[in-house]
Amino acid sequence: ATSNKMSYMDRDWGAKAGGGGVASDIQQKVDRRERLRQLALQTVDLQKDPYFMKNHLGSYECKLCLTLHNNEGNYLAHTQGKRHQQNLARRAAKEARDNPTLPQANKRSIKPRKTVKIGKPGYRVTKQMDPETSQRSLLFEIDYPEIEDTLQPRHRFMSAYEQRVEAPEKEWQYLLFAAEPYETIGFKIPNQEIDKNPTKFFTSWDGENKVFTLQLYFKGADSGRRSHAPSLMQPGAPQAPPSS
Repeated sequence: ATSNKMSYMDRDWGAKAGGGGVASDIQQKVDRRERLRQLALQTVDLQKDPYFMKNHLGSYECKLCLTLHNNEGNYLAHTQGKRHQQNLARRAAKEARDNPTLPQANKRSIKPRKTVKIGKPGYRVTKQMDPETSQRSLLFEIDYPEIEDTLQPRHRFMSAYEQRVEAPEKEWQYLLFAAEPYETIGFKIPNQEIDKNPTKFFTSWDGENKVFTLQLYFKGADSGRRSHAPSLMQPGAPQAPPSS
C-alpha cells in the first residue's frame, strides 16, 4: 500500500496515470514555439514587413494591430497568431472593396522583376472643382513613352504609415504609380475619403499616346481650410503597387 501511495504522489499533479504529465505537455509547446520562432528568424526578412517598426524605446511595434513586443522573435510569433491574421484579412478585404476598378494588368505574375530603371516618368497634375457639389478633384496624367510591351501602368493608395520615405503624418495619404521600366512615383495628397462613384473616380490607359490618366474627387464640399495641392514624394522611390 505504501509503494502504491508513493507512485501516485510521484506523478505530476493533475496528470492521468500513464500520461506524460501536464508539465511535459507545456514544455513541448514551449519547445515547439521556440523552434518556430528560430525558423521564422532565419527565413523572414522583417525589413520587408510594412507593419514592423522599432520604436525609440528599443521595443518593436505592429502598426497593423497596434501591439508592442520585446524582441523580434516575439513579434514574429505575433504575426502567426489569430489576431494578426484576422487584421490582415480585414485589410485585404478593405483594399479590394476600395479599389474595384484596378486594371486587368494587375492580374499578372507577382514574381520580382529585374528591369533596369530609366528614371521617373513625366507627369501633369490638374486641380479642379465640381461647380455643383463644390468637391475638389485631382487629375493625374502620367507619360510612359517607353513602357514595356503588353504592360499597363498600375496605381495604389497608401497610408502615411505604410510608406518609409517620409515621416508619417496622419493628415496625408499617398497615391503611387508604377510601370516598367520607370521608377515608381508617389504623390502626397490629403488624407480625405475618396469618392468612388464611377462618375467621380476613373482611370484610363491611352495605348497609342502612352498616357495613363486617373481622376479622383474628395468626398464632401471643400471647406477651404486645407490645400489640395499634391506633391511628389522625395527622395527615392516608395513601394510599388502590387501586381495582383
